[in-house]
Amino acid sequence: MKLTITGYSTALFSTWYLLEELGILMDAGDGLTSALLQKSRKINYVFISHADRDHLTGLVQLNQLNAREGFPVICYPRDSKSFPAMEEFLKRFDPHTSGIQWKAVAPGDEIWVKDDLVVVPVRNEHVTTDQNIIRSLSYKVMQVKQKVKPELAGLPAAALKQIIMDKGKESTTMEVRANLVGYSGDTPVQDLQRWDQSGILIHEATFLGSEGEVKMIAHKNKHSKLEEVMEMVSQISVQQLVLGHFSSRYSAEQIDRSIKDLCDKYAINIPVFRLLPGLTVKDILSGDPVNR
Repeated sequence: MKLTITGYSTALFSTWYLLEELGILMDAGDGLTSALLQKSRKINYVFISHADRDHLTGLVQLNQLNAREGFPVICYPRDSKSFPAMEEFLKRFDPHTSGIQWKAVAPGDEIWVKDDLVVVPVRNEHVTTDQNIIRSLSYKVMQVKQKVKPELAGLPAAALKQIIMDKGKESTTMEVRANLVGYSGDTPVQDLQRWDQSGILIHEATFLGSEGEVKMIAHKNKHSKLEEVMEMVSQISVQQLVLGHFSSRYSAEQIDRSIKDLCDKYAINIPVFRLLPGLTVKDILSGDPVNR
């Protein structure tokens, strides 16, 4: 499936990604509607990773422009209290948005956005909490298909039809899920296999610096370093990588050089794209990969 992904992602300021053909927005930082204009009306589902303001303040204008009965559906980490408060405020501030759905989600939930498309929340460790408290999430966008069971694959069509008549169609097929898009939100790299078999992985890479530098400048919530992201990707199967959420302390030259050096170090040959600080990128995957 070809996807058109447009986004902006600069640490501390704003992060959002539109998966245009799917009607999905990942995070909703400031400025998304002014960048998307009429395309913002394509958004049916919004998946917010956590309650930092640079990931949610764009909801105010998005809802004001896009509200209709039942949509958009705004999914957020189950135990984050910011979103019920925001919902209550917006219903008073813009009463016509009252038909919007606000949905608290957690790992184990499945949010079906189309008949063959489901979004699965994944716990991450950006916000340190008890294991039973969910305040920060990553997301997987999964395409779901029904395929003939392997043991029946060689049967002629007439035999399959007879089995369906005798036992029902469900006896001949099995569900197969493919991870179209993985979205990290803000998080350190901890589970190296989490994003294995991803078609597209959108991952934060806030810091370029050494571990010591990161300790001095990182605040209480946890982020990724570029090298640990690239090392992880080198050990799993990902078809395309999109890096964002870089700190604005870094120049374009520093970011691009670091990516190229790490692609060489870890023998990464897949296309790698990046969102430089302060820039909105339209149709990210149609651009030139930074490592080519």
